[in-house]
Amino acid sequence: MSTPRAGPASPLAFTRPCLAQATAHPPAGPEWVHEIKFDGYRVQALVEAKAVRLLTRNALDWTQRFGAVGEDFARLGVRSVAIDCEAVVLDANGVSDFSALQRELKKGAAARIQMMAFDLLHLDGRNLAASPLLERKAALERILGTGSPDGRLRYSLHMSGDGAQILRNACEMQLEGIVSKRVDLPYRSGRKGDWTKSKCVMADPFVVIGYVPSKAADGIAGSLVLGFYEDGSLVYAGRVGSGFSIAEARAMIDGLRSIRRKAPPLAHRLTREQRAGVEWIEPALVAQVAYRSVTADRVLRHATFEHFREDKRPLEIVRPAAFSREANDSAVRDR
Repeated sequence: MSTPRAGPASPLAFTRPCLAQATAHPPAGPEWVHEIKFDGYRVQALVEAKAVRLLTRNALDWTQRFGAVGEDFARLGVRSVAIDCEAVVLDANGVSDFSALQRELKKGAAARIQMMAFDLLHLDGRNLAASPLLERKAALERILGTGSPDGRLRYSLHMSGDGAQILRNACEMQLEGIVSKRVDLPYRSGRKGDWTKSKCVMADPFVVIGYVPSKAADGIAGSLVLGFYEDGSLVYAGRVGSGFSIAEARAMIDGLRSIRRKAPPLAHRLTREQRAGVEWIEPALVAQVAYRSVTADRVLRHATFEHFREDKRPLEIVRPAAFSREANDSAVRDR
């Protein structure tokens, strides 16, 4: 197995992550491999002389929040390393559970958190980001091994072959979906199409721009009003009124009330129906929402709230793939 080509030595520093583009269908061809998509927090582990930093996708230092898993990185037999991974909590079936991850972080112990490592950016003073994906992954596997199912630090395996069939298999196993990656490309920051993600159920983050108080009971939120950024401006995306319990709806109302504003934070005027009953808020929160489809006029259908995303900034939340004109045209034709 070849040794990854080494770039010039450089100080070990945070690298902006390579991000996956959403696509309805996974790419085909021998130049692609596929990995299980995990529902967790993106983490970049930086280790120098056994000192460990665990940084989020926005370079926030969460080393203490992730608890003892940092000790596993410190024990790796290397002088310095930068590893791209996903912090997850797996259920009894091996499926990542984001809500369980959030509960684990709130408890403070983080005992159930595992790191699924899938890429290697630096190793012992060598910049490996310029190397092809498969060379980076081979070097990462040599460092980690495949690990045990109970291990806190695990190597994320990849699969070659028919991406569509791999996605179908993932969906049958009730996984979130797959991430497909070009085997021959270097690690490039941003969303350039080198990696794509295909989901079993459509789920995306949205900016919370308002809420509608419940008509059934005082002091709880009945639904959240959602949007996303397009060309620098917020665009209305619809509402979500299911997926949270009465207790959760009551718990969130004080925070929503504290950031109310008089007018919607939108560039375009809404219809009377879209404005009805809404208390508008500053666009400071991000919610993960699952949905069945998008209407021809770009509004969510059958949406379900999953959880808030504290790892994402509102300005990062741009138009989901399902809201493209092409996707909407296809949905209309398929009715």
